[in-house]
Amino acid sequence: MPLIAPPLALYVHMPWCVKKCPYCDFNSHGLRGEPPYAIYVDTLLADLDADLADFGAAAHGRPIVSVFFGGGTPSLFAPEHVARFLEGARARLPFVDDCEITLETNPGTVEHGRFDGYLAAGVNRLSFGIQSFDDDKLKRLGRIHSASEAETAVKSAQDAGYANLNLDLMYALPQQSLEGALADVERAVALAPTHISHYQLTLEPNTAFAANPPPLPDDDHAWAMQEACEARLAEAGYGQYEISAYARPGRRCRHNLNYWAFGDYLGIGAGAHGKLTDTAAGQVRRRWKSRHPRSYLEAAGGPTRIGGDGPVEPAELPFEYMLNALRLHDGVPLDAFAERTGLAPERIAPALAQARARGWLQDLPDRLQPSPLGQRFLNDLIGLFLD
Repeated sequence: MPLIAPPLALYVHMPWCVKKCPYCDFNSHGLRGEPPYAIYVDTLLADLDADLADFGAAAHGRPIVSVFFGGGTPSLFAPEHVARFLEGARARLPFVDDCEITLETNPGTVEHGRFDGYLAAGVNRLSFGIQSFDDDKLKRLGRIHSASEAETAVKSAQDAGYANLNLDLMYALPQQSLEGALADVERAVALAPTHISHYQLTLEPNTAFAANPPPLPDDDHAWAMQEACEARLAEAGYGQYEISAYARPGRRCRHNLNYWAFGDYLGIGAGAHGKLTDTAAGQVRRRWKSRHPRSYLEAAGGPTRIGGDGPVEPAELPFEYMLNALRLHDGVPLDAFAERTGLAPERIAPALAQARARGWLQDLPDRLQPSPLGQRFLNDLIGLFLD
């Protein structure tokens, strides 16, 4: 089956944060002095140049549909640094007219008055890492902001002109009750963001919480929190479209939707991952960058910036595709599997039959859509597609 190039996004990793949180397994590095912000922007653009040279026709001229500055804490970078990067990126690749450009920000790192600067730089969507509106829980999570600071930061962004905001919330926090989880959702809804990400705190390997686990609610209590919070968010007008994503109508995160639909994305910055469809070579390719900021900066766009690179083997593509697509509550068209992987639908027919027999997929001939039972047992559903 011929591959069809999907939409192309751009992910930009900003690796520094004020302090590493004990639950965080992202490629983030606590501040030790002033980071070389301007030099890092130069290195990002050199990285982009080198990727475009390496990928050739597979990337050149393809319009960018979304940009996402992730981290770390990207709001440590001043608006002028973000503006300079975006100007450089636009000079290298076309951006669609309504390109969604998201910047992650933490309430404890934003200086008052900066939001209008980010808006002028071209950032049209902000994502706040709030996690909780309970000061005790924030301390347990190692966050550097208070609940009142979080509310003030969100309102300041709205006053600056931002109409597209996401709030990140966690549930099943240390010693959290169902009432506490719902109270966090109420505080978030009261701020009227356009999008809320609501996800369970999990103990990830190689984190401080994994080494010294806090007392977390058990699975039954965590499930009760998830169901109650889902219902409250729906009542407030936030439709769930992915495992942990809820949005007002028309405000789903385009960048993340592209990931989940197995779209393409260039990943630049320390530790950034990318995926590119090379229709001429008939392959899906993944590339990731050197994780440590020092080694990434020293590479200055050279070959040593690459931490790994290579095609996704055909035997791995069904699992990789489903790992993303089945997160979506509405699912994806069945035809999209062949377009995005180059594999015939017959490759997944036995797994689909098993999934439908177990009630994990809706019985739709032309769509891959998890049932409510499949959403609850999503890991088992996705596991059917392992080679």
